[in-house]
Amino acid sequence: MTDHPQYHLVGTFTRYSSWTARVETVLEYFKIPYTSQMVDFEDIRTVSISGLVPVLESRSLGIMINDTLSICEFLAESNPHLNLWPSDPKLRALARSAAAEMHSGFTTIRNTYHTNFIAQYTGNIPVPEQARKEIIRILTIWDNARKVTKARLAELGEKDEGFLFGGFSIADAFFWPVLWVDNPIHFSINDHEKRITDHRQRFRTYNLPLDSATPDALKWMATMWNDPSIKKLVGNYYRQAERPETRIEKYENIFADREDIHSSVFPEDWRFSEP
Repeated sequence: MTDHPQYHLVGTFTRYSSWTARVETVLEYFKIPYTSQMVDFEDIRTVSISGLVPVLESRSLGIMINDTLSICEFLAESNPHLNLWPSDPKLRALARSAAAEMHSGFTTIRNTYHTNFIAQYTGNIPVPEQARKEIIRILTIWDNARKVTKARLAELGEKDEGFLFGGFSIADAFFWPVLWVDNPIHFSINDHEKRITDHRQRFRTYNLPLDSATPDALKWMATMWNDPSIKKLVGNYYRQAERPETRIEKYENIFADREDIHSSVFPEDWRFSEP
């Protein structure tokens, strides 16, 4: 990092905030120098006129930018050499479409399964029908992204790094928190069913029943979980949890009134194993 980074990120503690985590993931993955300030939910209005975080300050322009998609678009425009979006126009358009859908959609998943990056729930987790539909849609986005990307990069003769659209991009950062929400207990993929079923319960936080996932989607998940920069972020979530001031009680056990659901913490040395 430089002595005077031009970006300053204001957000809430990323162990609970998928919104702040998305921007943080982009900044960290692309090694964009920045400073940060994490505040409690009740203090947000003291640092954000809109009452929303994250907010990114551009010190060079003297402006504050809110909304995660706007922030990431600004970072991409300000750092064109980093390819925060794919360089290929076709893949770039698809990556923007996928990130925008994640940004504005999937409200049932957001409202039902709150972010807690280190928690684990087991038991009779409620899964509304709309949540099932949203999960299927997310898996379809991942599968389609990988299939189109592999074909396109082969056509161009370019390297495929295994992320949604080849190299890591804003789209991967936007879907990163979903990997902690989804905890599939069964996949049914024709001839792959037994092999993938044997690797059930590989994802995090909630024990959600997923009805569909493909080998391409699973390989992307493995790419994400096993990436060194992503592993560093995971460690940061656990370091936050060691600080009592970051704890938000209502997000520690959202099913406290349910005797058939149990809450615990995933061990930090948990590792994803690709089927």
